[in-house]
Amino acid sequence: MAFTGEKDEPFLFPSTDDQGDPPKFFSSDLISSPLPTHSFFQNFVEADGNNPVYIHPYLIKSSASSVSLCYPSRRADYRYIYQVFKPDLTISSSTQQTQQGSHSHPHVISSFTDLSVTLGTPSSDLTFFLVRGSPYVTFSVSHHTSLISIATVHKFCSFTSNDTFTKYTLKLDNGQTWLLYASLPIKFSYSNDILAFSKAITSAGNDGGGVPLVVRIALLPNSSSQLKHVLDRYSTCYPVSGDALFTKLYCVEYKWEKRGFGDLLMLAHPLHLQLLSKDEGNITVLEDLKYRSIDGNLVGVVGDSWSLKADHIPVTWHSIRGVNLRFCDEIKSALSKDVAALGSLGITTNEAYYDGRIIAKAARLALIAEEVGFVDVIPAVKEFLHEMIQQWLDGTSDGKGLQYGVKWGRIHIEAHSAGYFLYGIAVLAKIDPAWGMKYKPKAYSLMANFMNLARETNSKYTRLRCFDLYKLHSWTTYLSNHCDDVGMQQNSTSEANHCDDVGIQQDSTSEAVNIYYSAALMGLAYGDIHLASIGSTLASLEIHAAKMWWHVKEGDNLYGDYFAEENKLVGSLLANHRLCKMRNCYTEREIKIGLHVLPLLPITEFMFSNVDFVKELVKSTPSEYNEGDTWMGFVYALEGIYNNQVALKKIRSLKDFDAGNTMSNLLWWIHSRHDYRKMGSCHEKQCCFCRYSC
Repeated sequence: MAFTGEKDEPFLFPSTDDQGDPPKFFSSDLISSPLPTHSFFQNFVEADGNNPVYIHPYLIKSSASSVSLCYPSRRADYRYIYQVFKPDLTISSSTQQTQQGSHSHPHVISSFTDLSVTLGTPSSDLTFFLVRGSPYVTFSVSHHTSLISIATVHKFCSFTSNDTFTKYTLKLDNGQTWLLYASLPIKFSYSNDILAFSKAITSAGNDGGGVPLVVRIALLPNSSSQLKHVLDRYSTCYPVSGDALFTKLYCVEYKWEKRGFGDLLMLAHPLHLQLLSKDEGNITVLEDLKYRSIDGNLVGVVGDSWSLKADHIPVTWHSIRGVNLRFCDEIKSALSKDVAALGSLGITTNEAYYDGRIIAKAARLALIAEEVGFVDVIPAVKEFLHEMIQQWLDGTSDGKGLQYGVKWGRIHIEAHSAGYFLYGIAVLAKIDPAWGMKYKPKAYSLMANFMNLARETNSKYTRLRCFDLYKLHSWTTYLSNHCDDVGMQQNSTSEANHCDDVGIQQDSTSEAVNIYYSAALMGLAYGDIHLASIGSTLASLEIHAAKMWWHVKEGDNLYGDYFAEENKLVGSLLANHRLCKMRNCYTEREIKIGLHVLPLLPITEFMFSNVDFVKELVKSTPSEYNEGDTWMGFVYALEGIYNNQVALKKIRSLKDFDAGNTMSNLLWWIHSRHDYRKMGSCHEKQCCFCRYSC
């Protein structure tokens, strides 16, 4: 398996094929392998495959016969931010003009990697190498195709070429300037607002000897002649794919496969720049080359290998600094009540998400009891976990049980739910090693469904199903339509049609962290150092991303004044949208906080280590707290980071708790806080991974 090195086949849960056939957009040689379900290019394969995909810095939309490029503008108010799609340039070829019924030939994905997707348009003999973060859109033209055309929804103001007909400058009436580079001489003609480019016959009397023409198109981000020279200089080297490698603990290395000659120019988003190691690899940051993006400015970086280093986040079973011994009796008293209540939960649902939260709640009670030395209650928790987890792993209850979809190569469970199950499995394997060994194959299969690192075609699961190795966070849901959530009516103009951005989204950052934190704990329980290191690395990256894109801080100018004034947390984040609302259209601030905190764990304090931000976040919630509200426990937990005694008083008055939370857990949290003013800026004394986990 990918993590243990064992040669045995992974356990497969009972098979089903009720998910339907894989989409028609994958090439035949990809269909036989597990397929991605939360990929950055998911819009290319869902429904008709014609919704835009955000390939930083461009939105790319494919139809059966053409591909459109857009350098998007942005619209925003206090409810949402979105990028507007307009087909600035639409590329097609002469082949499609001679084919009948070309609409019946959809685009085809011939390959994909961590950082790229290769898109073919069979009806036009064009192949697009869509590599994330490339300032150029690169495509090859079959030697059978003699003519390519470029159209625009705007108007061409001017178009000029160099003396060798290998570079063209296209100026549009919306103020944009696009640069086109060709590997062979091409000549243009202009008719009916369409530019047509044909291969030029050279003095040697041929058009390249059957060698495919490679074309690169880049937007000039401003009128600076210096930036034009930069794009000219690096136009001769292009990437065709890119991989992310886990070479060291808390480190991700990017490597691109490149062609042509010269150095490779790519773009880094703000989190890349924060983590980028300037001392490793031969890289140069071009501060003046900037493209705007919904994720912040994208800055030029020269180099075909990057090293990204995340913070060391200790993965530990118990609190980082220990519980204040003076309050252990209070915690034990709460544990007695919470453990006794487990037997009366009366769980009758078949929802994995709800059951998972109950499982994780019980597992927390076992670890808290272990930490405060109250071992008398652990047997009851262990028995409860046995019953709850086994009915899902064994499928012994009607409606409960995991299934493996053979056509897609996935276990039917959402990532958030799986994270809670992995947490319960890790804790149960710790307190009952014999049980852990018995269920290890099933536990590892559930984990591999989301954390498989293998690239082999015979793997049972796709690689890192949810984790986006360019954005460095997870996508956990695919939305087919979210127009109603945006809160605006869709009108007929293309500029207002922001509902095109169906696709992958993420709302609860804390539940995403929990997936990988729980996997790391499972690695500790099974003595699997590799799993522990990969899980902790991904958890750290999720935390970095949450702080970058979900935590809205004053003065960072990432999202603009309108949105930032009303929102301290992004609700739902999509590739092309930011929404104030969360799942089920929640807008209440205490619920948003709760969904970004649950489950409350030792690693939570690293998610909320910026005390100034935490103060502003808690301050932004309604002043008239409903102390019976189950969500307020999470707000009080954050308040306890900087105002322990006030938060403790509020927590003691609570009567109701979230399904995954308890009084015991909140008291454990409060009584393991220390004066933040006496701590280092990044808990530097607690940042040794080996001390806490290996």
